[in-house]
Formats: sequence, C-alpha cells, structure tokens
Amino acid sequence: MIEARHLRVLRAVATTGSFSAAARELGCTQPAVSQQMKALEASACTPLLIRTGREMRLTEAGEVLVRHASGILAGLTAAEEEIAAIAGLRAGRVRLVSFPSGSSTLVPTALAALRADHPGTRVSLVEAEPPRSVEMLRDGDCDVALAFRYGAPTAEWEDLVVRPLLADRLVGLVPEGHRLADAGAVAIGELAGESWIAGCPRCRRQLVEVCEGAGFTPRIDFATDDYPAVVGLVGAGLGVAVLPELAVQSLRPRGARTVAVEPAVEREIVALTLPDLAKVPAVAATLDQLTRTAAGTRG
Repeated sequence: MIEARHLRVLRAVATTGSFSAAARELGCTQPAVSQQMKALEASACTPLLIRTGREMRLTEAGEVLVRHASGILAGLTAAEEEIAAIAGLRAGRVRLVSFPSGSSTLVPTALAALRADHPGTRVSLVEAEPPRSVEMLRDGDCDVALAFRYGAPTAEWEDLVVRPLLADRLVGLVPEGHRLADAGAVAIGELAGESWIAGCPRCRRQLVEVCEGAGFTPRIDFATDDYPAVVGLVGAGLGVAVLPELAVQSLRPRGARTVAVEPAVEREIVALTLPDLAKVPAVAATLDQLTRTAAGTRG
C-alpha cells in the first residue's frame, strides 16, 4: 500500500535532488528519508530512484509516481480541510424529516437559530409522518427524524438515539355554535354521538382507542392528513375533532373552538437519529437546537 507520507518524501527528493536536502526541507533526518524511500519502493515493487555517486535521478516508475503524487496530495489536503470544516461546524449538511405540525412550529425556530450559530451548516427538510419518517432514517434517506408516539415507550426505537423534546397534549375542536363551545373542559364521552373528523392514520388509531376507552366507537365521517382541512371541516359545522395542541398552534381555527379533553391524552415528540450519526457535529448541533426550541415551547 502506498502511503501519503511516502509520496511527500518522494516528491521532496525529486525536487531537491538528494536525501539530505529533502531531509532539511521536511524537517527530519537523512536516515529517516532513506528508510521511507525503501518502504515506498517495497510497496511499489520496483525501484523508483537510481543512485550514481552523489547524483540521484528518478526511474520511469518514479517519474510516473511523482507525476501522480501532486494530484493525490492536493486531493488529500483538500479532503483534510473539508473534514476539518465539518468537524468545526464551519460546514456540514443535515437531512431532516418532520411531521407537518412539527415542520410549522418547532423546526423553523430551531433551524433559524442553528443557521445563526453555524452559518456553514446546511439543513434540508422533507415531510413524512411516522412510521414512514423512521423508515427513512433507518434506510439512510435522512439524518434526523422528528417523530411522535402515543402511550408508554416501546421497543420500536431501541436501535436509535432518542432525544425527547416535549409532551404534546390533545385538545378537542368543536364548531363555534356547538353546545360545548364555551366549556373549559369536556369529557370525551360527551362527544359520543358526534360526527368525527379524523387526522393521520396513527392519530386516527389513537382517537379510536381513547373513545373506546370511554365506552363508545366514534363515527368517523371524514378523514384527512391535512390539519387545516380538519379545522375547516369543524369550522363548517361538519363534525368535531381531536388534534395535537402543537398542530392547533400552527393554525388559526376560524369558526372553531378548542376545548380541553378529559382524560388527558398526550403524544411524545422526539428527535431520532442513528448512533453513529449522533457523533457527527452538525447532527449533534441540530439535535441540541431542537431540544432548546422545544424547551422554549414548553415555557
């Protein structure tokens, strides 16, 4: 295997014309230069220098290697500088995937702060709900996934680094003229006979579980992954809904009122990444900023 340090010595010898002059240029001893040249010739399996008295000249193989050495060493120097920039957060790229209500609330503030602190770090964003977002992380299609889950932690993310961000409570959404529009809080059972508008598949399953726990099965007349559409349908008097509070914060519920729902149901919002990716400076900085932004949201 040809090593970069050996190429540097060969180039110095070719430039200066002798081992002693190359040693002075490289700041080492003449025996050290001689040893490295022997190691390089052993790696190349052919002589690279011809020594005749005090003169030294390159063999044909040596000329070829010197010709390529400049480009190889320049490429290594550029790579070293680029890696140093990434390690020092002067450069870097993070691919972030988030669910929609996270994209409109947590993500903008976090990314603006990250850009201010580390302007050389670039973050791209795409949207996906879990579990698709988690699949993208495991498949290598993103570096950080903003996700959520209901209920007690399970083993579904045990292979990932999980950064808890906040607990997002579900709130009820009813039309302005609804009989419970002015109620401070309502028991979920009080909405048993209503027409329901349901959200994303995971939220839909949670809604059914909560309602069944209260003794009824919700009649879902409309289902949409689009939160503004849910609000619009409720505002038009077409039904009631339960939405995460974070989603409601990103909207202006025209024609609809929010009410607290009892018993309280929360979803855990987290940032996920792979163990090796967590060591990458730009990814670690993104996780830290999402955590700080979430703490401000709680406050």
